[in-house]
Amino acid sequence: MGVEHVTAFLSYLAVERGVSASTQNQAKAALLFLYKEVLQQNLPWLAEVVAARASRRLPVVLTQREVRDLLLQMNGTMWLVASLLYGTGMRLLECLRLRVKDIEFTRREIMVREGKGNKDRVTVLPENLLVPLQEQLQKARVLHHKDLGGGLGEVYLPDALAVKYPAAARAWGWQYVFPSPVLSDDPRTGKRRRHHIYEQSIQKAVAAAAKRAGIAKPCTPHVLRHSFATHMLQAGYDIRTVQELLGHSDVKTTMIYTHVLNKGGRGVLSPLDSL
Repeated sequence: MGVEHVTAFLSYLAVERGVSASTQNQAKAALLFLYKEVLQQNLPWLAEVVAARASRRLPVVLTQREVRDLLLQMNGTMWLVASLLYGTGMRLLECLRLRVKDIEFTRREIMVREGKGNKDRVTVLPENLLVPLQEQLQKARVLHHKDLGGGLGEVYLPDALAVKYPAAARAWGWQYVFPSPVLSDDPRTGKRRRHHIYEQSIQKAVAAAAKRAGIAKPCTPHVLRHSFATHMLQAGYDIRTVQELLGHSDVKTTMIYTHVLNKGGRGVLSPLDSL
C-alpha cells in the first residue's frame, strides 16, 4: 500500500466508522509495526501521516457527598483501596503496587514508586486511614509468614534488583500492601508468587458501589483521582501543590481541574437568577 491508501484507510476509520482519535492512532501504530517489524520494510512516509488529535474532554468529578455515598457502599479491602485513591490522588495501579516500605506513618506520607513516566513522588497519607492501613499490613504480614512457611514468599522486584539483592524478594519491606488472596505463576520466571490484587476487582467493586449509591455519573476508580484534585483546589490549595501530589510533569495538565471549577453554578451566575 502507498501513502494514499493508508491515508484513505485512516480517513475511512474516522469518517465512515466514526472511531475515536485514539483508535485511529492505534491503527496507524499497528501499520507502522507491520511494515517495520513483520514485513521488514522501511516506509518513512508512514510516520509522517498526520495523527488524529483527541478532543479535549473535561474529567468526570464526584461531589463530596457522592464520594461519601460511594464509600459507604464499600467495605474491607475494596473500601480501603477506594479511600486511598480519593485520599491521595494515586492512580489505581500506583495504589495496588504499593510496597510496605513505601508507607511512612510517622510523617503521614506515601512514596509512589515508578509512577507514570517512571517517576517517583510523595503524596499525603490521610490521617483517617492510618489505623485501617496498619490493620491491612497485619493481614498482609500473616499471609507473608504463611507463604514463607511453605517455602514461598517471593515477590516480583523491578528492574535487576532481584539479581543485585537476592534476599530482598522475601523481605517484608518489599511485599505488596494489597497482596492477592491466591498464588500464581509469574510468566516471566515461572516462579510461584503472590501478586497484588487485580485492578479489575477494584473496578468492578467501584462500579457496583456507584450503582447501589444511585450515582448516575460514569464512575471508575480514576474518577476518585479526578475528584481528589478538584476538591483540593476547592479547599484552597495552590495548583503547584496539587500538581506535585498528582505527579503531573506539566502544570497545564493540572489546570484542567480549574476548568471544572469554573463551570456551572459555582463559577458563574446564570442570567436567569438575575431576573
